[in-house]
Amino acid sequence: MAEGGRQTPETAGPVVPARLRDGDQFAFSCHRGIACWNECCRDAEITLTPADILRLRRRFAMAAGEFVERYAVAAYWERAPMPVARLRMRGGGSRGECPFVTDRGCRVYEDRPVSCRYYPLGLASIKMSEAAGKEDFCFLVREDHCRGHDRTKRQTVAEFRAEQGTGDYDRVNRGWIDILMKSASWASLGGPFGEDPEVRVKQMFYMISTDVDSFRRFVLETRFLDSYEVDPRTREAIGSDDEALLRLGFEWMKNVLFNEPTVTVKESVLGKAAAGDRGKATSDTD
Repeated sequence: MAEGGRQTPETAGPVVPARLRDGDQFAFSCHRGIACWNECCRDAEITLTPADILRLRRRFAMAAGEFVERYAVAAYWERAPMPVARLRMRGGGSRGECPFVTDRGCRVYEDRPVSCRYYPLGLASIKMSEAAGKEDFCFLVREDHCRGHDRTKRQTVAEFRAEQGTGDYDRVNRGWIDILMKSASWASLGGPFGEDPEVRVKQMFYMISTDVDSFRRFVLETRFLDSYEVDPRTREAIGSDDEALLRLGFEWMKNVLFNEPTVTVKESVLGKAAAGDRGKATSDTD
């Protein structure tokens, strides 16, 4: 997938159809005084990743749900019927001028969304059927308005990512990206996502992605921890560690959506369910 709503190499538009690995170089520089300053902050559509929401809600000292209500709109990812949050632009929609841009630049620059950090790169992740794991790569986005590509500064992809501070975002967003990628893959193959997932499943995915406080209450105040195997270190961490809670949430969603053995139901719960099924079968035959 491409983070931040940027186009992927499979789509038409400004994407340069070449995979860039960490050691590959490209020429680009953005700075105040360049002719296109702030243009990339306008006529844009920015998907807010879970890491974006955590960083920005902390900046504004808001609960996650409050931040999303004020600064985001719900939308569907274009490649699979899964809900995502998009930055609410000036005027109220998901496309237009960023609410955080000023004449002097971005007023949340230190906590800007990861798609802004990556620009003019997009990040994609794929898994070939014969491969053991996923492969991440970048691609270049060349939009007509952008003069940064005319600069002579050259850097590798790894150098650019380090300079822009994308590593922590990528780590937090890993499970979210995995789910969107697999959702798109299954939809394209006519699998379970050829049809819409259940409303309640989509609602849960959206809650985990956008409202970590509500998901924490769900985990701690329901029978979740009585029903699923969660290691002691994670159980201790999720009370205050948002990143640990997100990891648990997306591992659970992989189990719910794709039946992956990422979070398993406790044997005691399975035993009770089996006993209930046997009791029902006996009752039906009486």
